[in-house]
Amino acid sequence: MTFTPSGKHLISGEWVAGAATFRSAPAHGAAHDFSVGTPDLVDRACEAAEAAFQAYADTTRDERAAFLEAIADQIDARGADITAIGTSETGLPEARLEGERGRTVGQLRLFASHIRDGAYLDRRHDAALPDRAPMPRPDLRMIQRPIGPVAVFGASNFPLAFSTAGGDTAAALAAGCTVVVKGHSAHPGTGEIVAEAIDAAIRETGMPAGVFSLIQGGKRDVGTALVQHPLIKAVGFTGSLAGGRALFDLCAQRDEPIPFFGELGSVNPMFCLPAAMSARADALGTGWAGSLTMGAGQFCTNPGIAVVLDDAHADTMRDAARSALAAMGPQTMLTDGIAAAYRDGARAMSAEAGVTAVVATEPADRSGTPFLFETDAEAWLGNHRLAEEVFGPLGLIVRCKDRAQMEEVARSLRGQLTVTLQMDDDDADMARSLLPILERKAGRILANGFPTGVEVADTMVHGGPYPASTNFGATSVGTLSIRRFLRPVCYQNIPEGVLPADIA
Repeated sequence: MTFTPSGKHLISGEWVAGAATFRSAPAHGAAHDFSVGTPDLVDRACEAAEAAFQAYADTTRDERAAFLEAIADQIDARGADITAIGTSETGLPEARLEGERGRTVGQLRLFASHIRDGAYLDRRHDAALPDRAPMPRPDLRMIQRPIGPVAVFGASNFPLAFSTAGGDTAAALAAGCTVVVKGHSAHPGTGEIVAEAIDAAIRETGMPAGVFSLIQGGKRDVGTALVQHPLIKAVGFTGSLAGGRALFDLCAQRDEPIPFFGELGSVNPMFCLPAAMSARADALGTGWAGSLTMGAGQFCTNPGIAVVLDDAHADTMRDAARSALAAMGPQTMLTDGIAAAYRDGARAMSAEAGVTAVVATEPADRSGTPFLFETDAEAWLGNHRLAEEVFGPLGLIVRCKDRAQMEEVARSLRGQLTVTLQMDDDDADMARSLLPILERKAGRILANGFPTGVEVADTMVHGGPYPASTNFGATSVGTLSIRRFLRPVCYQNIPEGVLPADIA
């Protein structure tokens, strides 16, 4: 690795050191010292973001698109160093980091293409009707306009795709908003090198320096100062339910409440319907085990629950999953804290009444090893704790006595990012009954597959009813995510020479 972190914050084009430092805790390789964020640095970054906002919002779509493409190019130019420090800090394998980098730069380029097209602005025009009786109609034009500086919190489990230049940052920049990122302390070196790429793109394209800032580390006071800063107009967050809810409440308590777009994870249940189970229960069990343990189970779309009918096919699926999981060795988890929380969650699950351990392991230190449990629908319906996410490679089978009870389990669900139907043609009638229930529970419903791959596309919805996300009408993945950082403005009888250029 040729990149050595400076350990500094990036604020409006300047690399700034702080008085206090923290040391990174990499999975392997050298640790580095990083400056600790402070409320004063937050204020400085937010002031710079506001100062740069109008000039950036007034750039053309082509100029902003070229900026997004320049960020992608600068990230790719640092690809080997990003992979090296990313794998060191997180323990994720090289192939995963390289794939995530491809997704990150692909997203930036997709957003560039999308804003060049201009359809996202949802431009509308009701021409004046001066002769209309009994009252004339004025000339009315509507367009989506950027909302102002946006705060983004880096995610622990996606050091590239949901962090410094990830989906929230890319969407806000595409919308014409300036951005202040609070980097995640699990991968501060990765955050710094990506910030370096953004800074280089700012200079290359002549964008105002305050369009982007990165504040490293810091304790709770930094996050609080950022979401409560009066110049911040929206927040993007990917992380835990507890952390996200705390920030959501702070946003709501402001003198000027602002939208908090929090993606908080879910258990992503699979409903395994009888014809599919009859035809391929063994394959479903093996495939589920692979999805459940992908990336040590540290995906927000990890399918943690399998809902099945209580019959011999459920036994076949369970046994196949048990065999596949038993063959899997330990995987490094993202942080010591995440590994400890996973062990605690597995212990709590094993102690719940009505829950039987199918696969029980003993993960040590920072490793994650799989767990598999099963229960019946009566126990599930009577204990909301069984529906809470355990972040890691842990699965729970819920056995239902009949179709009606499976539908009752579906109705009991809280908001989810995804729900999966494992089904064959003969399951269509049952699927039709479940679908109206499930579409009220999740942002994405899929058939025959596993939800751990999230396509970055125009149609993708990565969000859902609370607690999967804090805003059920939004997505944090795909081109629709740009709309989170825009608001509609109607212009009545405004002369064309005064209107925003994009309205034409």
